[in-house]
Amino acid sequence: MTEAIDAAAEALGGLDVVVANAGIATGGPVRLQPVRSWQRVIEINLLGVMYTDRAALPHLERSRGYILNIASAAAVFRGPGMSAYCAAKAGVEALSDCLRVEEDPYGVDVGCAYFLFLDTDMVRDAEREMPRMEAARDRLPKLFGQTYPLAPAIEEVVAAIAERRRRVSYPRWVLRLLPLRQAFVSRVFERQAAKEVPESMHEYERIMAEKGEAGAAATERTRELAGI
Repeated sequence: MTEAIDAAAEALGGLDVVVANAGIATGGPVRLQPVRSWQRVIEINLLGVMYTDRAALPHLERSRGYILNIASAAAVFRGPGMSAYCAAKAGVEALSDCLRVEEDPYGVDVGCAYFLFLDTDMVRDAEREMPRMEAARDRLPKLFGQTYPLAPAIEEVVAAIAERRRRVSYPRWVLRLLPLRQAFVSRVFERQAAKEVPESMHEYERIMAEKGEAGAAATERTRELAGI
């Protein structure tokens, strides 16, 4: 990563902005999901962001630049069957908050992005290949479970870079809910979510028997790209 970023900085005459956006998604209950698929989410979604940030910092300190780390609404709104993804994205948020303070004396601003489901290859693959995850989305309130267009999210990223924002989201209303995050891990919310767990567990075991451990946890594209 350091070699790649150093090469980019040399070719471009320095770096002013870095966006850390590597990410995959796998799913399944902790006691059944293959450990390898869980590890790869952490390695790519969290460590990959850290490696990018770390390698870019010397260049951004020289330019007094800006980092935008792409987390997810899943950093705040967590649910069963997505423990690796939620843990990684919560880690990206925490990393961003720590780095923002560390780099303030050096003039580097750090932002964190929170997106819901966007119309990307990753989401479309899951819609096609992971009916269990889609069923879980269908049980969410429509505003949380629907797929949003990609173009407005990209526009928000561009605006965040131009304005060096601390936080950015799409839809925009996600940011208004961040101060309320503890409500989403209240006993009331957890009890409601837990009602669906036995059925989801049974369905996951059925898919494991049909597709194997890796096939139940991730889409074909994700398995190929992440080496799962």
